[in-house]
Amino acid sequence: MEKRNNWLLSISIFLFVALMLSVVQTLNTARPLLLLERFVKHGGWVEVLVIALYAAFLGYKMTDPACVPKFRKLSWIVFSIVFFSQFILGVTVDTIFLMTGKLHLPIPMMVLAGPIYRGQLSIMPILFLSTIILTGPAWCSHYCYFGAIDSWVSGRRKKKFFIKNGSAFKWTTFIVVIFFAWFFRMVGVGHFITTLLAILFGLLGVGVIFFLSNRYGTMIHCTYYCPLGSLVNLIKWINPFRLTIVDSCTLCMRCTSICKYDALKLENLKSRNPGISCTLCGDCIHSCHHQSLRYKLFSLSSNTSRSIYLFLTISLHAIFLAIARI
Repeated sequence: MEKRNNWLLSISIFLFVALMLSVVQTLNTARPLLLLERFVKHGGWVEVLVIALYAAFLGYKMTDPACVPKFRKLSWIVFSIVFFSQFILGVTVDTIFLMTGKLHLPIPMMVLAGPIYRGQLSIMPILFLSTIILTGPAWCSHYCYFGAIDSWVSGRRKKKFFIKNGSAFKWTTFIVVIFFAWFFRMVGVGHFITTLLAILFGLLGVGVIFFLSNRYGTMIHCTYYCPLGSLVNLIKWINPFRLTIVDSCTLCMRCTSICKYDALKLENLKSRNPGISCTLCGDCIHSCHHQSLRYKLFSLSSNTSRSIYLFLTISLHAIFLAIARI
């Protein structure tokens, strides 16, 4: 039965990703969205097949909760490597590697601050909002190009302790970024100054990752520094997926040491509610010997809810891998 479910999810993901990317491939645009099509005529169809097979492989592996931490993080770092490689090649080699030929800063904060400052949406905010609608907070555990680095760095150390006053800093940063993006637009601060400030913010974020996240074994950048992550925490509730803690929980706190988002503190386990920073990553599921941590979607069973969530998150991950560029 388990292998049957593995194959069913895998095949479903393959067919869906192949269908969606086939639609993208057939779009008659001046700059093809699939990168291989820009170099080789009909090469986009090869990319469709490769990406769909890759997604099917992830679906097969991640059906097993014990495999989720490994393959989620591996696929996430692959996403980040591809994203930044295209960015570097677009800057140093040829603009054909860029989405539109115009350069945008690859800093998560800009997905939030950029539209406020410019007064208009672009492709990245649209992709971001689509992930919230379909998969809730999965942006912060599957799709963010900075988050993959934070996950990798923090994962090299055992979790030491929870960050005190982290929430206060988190929401202060969120409000300050929104205010200054709006203020700079109102007073007409030029692109040169705002770009320098955005770069400085991004470099500080890199410092947070390699100094604090690495030191404490917690994803401090994503959980407490990144304003886009804070926005995810606020609006993820429009999506119906939830992680629930049922009464079989014995407060053993094995899951607490697994969670890199500080969402499973003792008070969360006692109240049976994961913290606001929970991203539904699923790394904690296999750690619970009492099966007290479960996905929930409406009145569906936990296994069905989890399968649907994996289908959506893995499919979007693969589709974005093919089309999400600067």
